[in-house]
Amino acid sequence: MEAPNSAPPSRADLVAARERVRGNVHQTPVLTCRTLDQMAGARLFFKAENFQKVGAFKYRGAFNAVSSLAPEERSRGVVTQSSGNHAQALALAAREYGVKAFIVMPDNAPAVKVAAVRGYGAEITFCRATPEARDEATGLLLASTGGVLIHPFDDARIIAGQSTATQELLEAEPGLDLVVAPVGGGGLCSGTALAARDFGDGAKVWGAEPAGADDAYRSLATGVLQKNQRAETIADGLRTHLCPLTFSILRHELEQIVTVEEDEIVAAMRLVWERMKILIEPSAAVAVAAVLRGEAGRRHAKIGIILSGGNVDLDHLPWK
Repeated sequence: MEAPNSAPPSRADLVAARERVRGNVHQTPVLTCRTLDQMAGARLFFKAENFQKVGAFKYRGAFNAVSSLAPEERSRGVVTQSSGNHAQALALAAREYGVKAFIVMPDNAPAVKVAAVRGYGAEITFCRATPEARDEATGLLLASTGGVLIHPFDDARIIAGQSTATQELLEAEPGLDLVVAPVGGGGLCSGTALAARDFGDGAKVWGAEPAGADDAYRSLATGVLQKNQRAETIADGLRTHLCPLTFSILRHELEQIVTVEEDEIVAAMRLVWERMKILIEPSAAVAVAAVLRGEAGRRHAKIGIILSGGNVDLDHLPWK
């Protein structure tokens, strides 16, 4: 499945995205927690995208992409593949513009995310939970509907939209030394890295990834794009792999990737629920777990963390 916008977004694209989303997405709060500061050995600033529309940062990219379409393109509808958060985001963005949305979802997608996508009015096609099955189903849907592909991360419009979370964070907390974001397909982390490069006054960026789905870590270590043969992690939003576009951005702009184990993800998720009194999903907890490893705090004094979302299946909590 080839994405239409395969060149990295420019600084001008990031600025334009910031103006498009202004007033159309929530400017989410930046939170702090003294307990987590002490545990990490640094001052932490959490960009709470769990309070974003659809409960995740994905609405930023989806809204930027749909708003960038020409009227003729919108009239054809939009097509994507997603395990949940991008699906919800595109469904809502399409509804805002009166556009039909056709979504391919894996058959193991969390029920809470499936229900939300349907609630926003999108038409869902289910497939097996493999990258090959997703691509095949998406290709068939594109052919049958004539819709415009809005890939969840292999699209400069999406990456530019995701960058706006970090743009807001840097405006709210200037002087950050480091920003940490989770890595799945790399759209958020790419947008974070580009925003830090263009607006961060020297801020570094780390990616955080589950050890059970560590294609980005292996890709940057080898210099060759890798895939996950099996993505075994509770962080369902990070089970996908990088594409050539996000790989090219991250290998040039990212300082490093930290991988974390499943027990660390669960512990970080529970810690944030208990100490910060907010609900985050496992994918967001991956970034927290990476910082709690301690290395970030030993090297950087002021750290931003992108809490990517808060969509949790409450019937299947990891500590029940």
